[in-house]
Amino acid sequence: MNLKSTFLVLSLLIGMKMFASDFKIADPKDIALRPIQNSFRNLLDLSGVWKFKKDSANIGEQEHWFEGLSDYRSIAVPGSWNEQFSDMRDYMDWVWYETETYVPSSWKGQNIFIRVNDATYAAKIWINGKPVGYHEGCHLPFAFDISPFINWNESNRIVIQVENQLSPDRVPTGNVSGGSFRSFPATNYDFFPYSGLNRSVVLYSVPKNHTKDITIKPSFKGNVGELDIHIESEGQERDGKVLVTGNGKKIEIPISLTKNKAVAKVLIPDVRLWSLDDPFLYTVTVSLLDGEETKDVYSLKTGIRTVGVDENHILLNGKPVFLRGFGRHEDFPVLGRSSCNSLIIKDFELMKWTGANSFRTTHYPYDEENYDLADREGFLIIGETPGVGLYFTGDSIALEKRQDAMKRYLEEMYLRDKNHPSIIMWCVANEPNDNPAVGQGTSPGREDKEKIYRKFEELFTQIRELDSTRLVMYVGVMMGPINWFNLTDVIAINRYWGWYTTGGDIATGARTLSHELDRLHRKFNKPCMLTEFGADAMSGFHAVNSEMYTEEYQKEFIKAYLDVADTKDFVTGMHVWNLADFKTPQWMLRFGGYNMKGVFTRDRKPKMAAHYLRERWAQQEK
Repeated sequence: MNLKSTFLVLSLLIGMKMFASDFKIADPKDIALRPIQNSFRNLLDLSGVWKFKKDSANIGEQEHWFEGLSDYRSIAVPGSWNEQFSDMRDYMDWVWYETETYVPSSWKGQNIFIRVNDATYAAKIWINGKPVGYHEGCHLPFAFDISPFINWNESNRIVIQVENQLSPDRVPTGNVSGGSFRSFPATNYDFFPYSGLNRSVVLYSVPKNHTKDITIKPSFKGNVGELDIHIESEGQERDGKVLVTGNGKKIEIPISLTKNKAVAKVLIPDVRLWSLDDPFLYTVTVSLLDGEETKDVYSLKTGIRTVGVDENHILLNGKPVFLRGFGRHEDFPVLGRSSCNSLIIKDFELMKWTGANSFRTTHYPYDEENYDLADREGFLIIGETPGVGLYFTGDSIALEKRQDAMKRYLEEMYLRDKNHPSIIMWCVANEPNDNPAVGQGTSPGREDKEKIYRKFEELFTQIRELDSTRLVMYVGVMMGPINWFNLTDVIAINRYWGWYTTGGDIATGARTLSHELDRLHRKFNKPCMLTEFGADAMSGFHAVNSEMYTEEYQKEFIKAYLDVADTKDFVTGMHVWNLADFKTPQWMLRFGGYNMKGVFTRDRKPKMAAHYLRERWAQQEK
């Protein structure tokens, strides 16, 4: 290479490094409050049809595609690109999105943000050709202040680059050597890796001096409710007030912010508790004042309730509660993992129809409308991180990156969802393991297993430091480590004895489950629940004598497991896997690329098991 060529390459590399440094990393604190529209704040939903372009060679940034796309096609946002285009079902690399919008002139003088509610997996944003920010991770929002980049009285170009490359150093993991599922695409988890802007993108504005975060910690003593309300502001420090209304009460507390923080304790006499039978919500309104003039107002709904455990039960408001319900997936034909309020309503109606009262957000945080609806409808939620199929062995650099991703997920999930009364437990991870993934080396020795345990323990310590008002758990895999349950408030396991093991023999599977539950409770003296159990059933496939994959077998499998649970007073919940059939990568155990353990088909038609659950759970409600 001659001197001139060397200079050009070095200049290019230096320029790329300088340009990359212009991208701000998303701050989790910027997603703490959901954007709202009121007299002081503004909201503009950018959902619609955007421009879209595939970038398989990853040349878009070098060729300045952020200045405007050419030779593009149209795509729906929100929406998974894998379902919208027949040539991109298995594509996971770079793509570009573009839209244009005016920002209302009434927003001038305020701080203007863009919030992306889910870009799976990594995204960069440009506004009017200027680099704004970068975020890595899926199923949770991120936001950036774009005030300096706005063009007033003319259209603004918004360009987002997204990629969903499957990698061993990401969470959830993919392209693991030897992979547990040996699937295509090469995920280390059993659901399809839908990609893109799967939830809405919004612009919103807030006053220069505004409330940045509100954390509500509810409790009660006797008939008096307590709300410990922690407030953080941004801008000049202000005085303010907190107003709590509901059930005929109107209670106002003045606040004074010091170092942009304040705490208000609100006592509510004759409190009306949030419960399954009466999911009553109080309204909490925080106002910032400049003398008598109001500068900002933010309102949210919350419920007053407590969550705890004894050795046999989960306790809601001090009373035992039994969790009947499902694991679910955000999955539907054409939509992929795209947000759809109609589908959310439909799934809640189907769960109520079966007699369910709870669900786990398997295996990632869901669209926020799920939690709002659960708050109003009286459903209990186990909120789960994207930490599915997590392992703690292999390359040390990849391990640390996965650990950092998990810590970021826990913080983001907590900040977004912390004020929902429907969430009673945080699930740190689904089916993690201290053994290596297939092809990732030999099983670690005792000393290494202890180090792995401490790594996992870090995640429990983090979420408990963030939130002392809820239970914490993880979901144990068959043949997984037992001692990790020392970290949990509830023993939660996924079990398929009679399906993946002793397949066809439900009776033996049920006996195995019964013995295992007894051993776990004796050892840990904690309440137990099955967070997954079930069998695949092809809709319309029947047999006189039940056989695997028939609707009869699925129904009898579920019945046998529920019967086992009914004999044990320490079993505090049963979540069937799954509410509805869902799309998976292709591999030998997934006919047609579907997991058919749903008691409803993918398009929400009931199988025999759904009718059986309705009969059984409806009787238990009486």
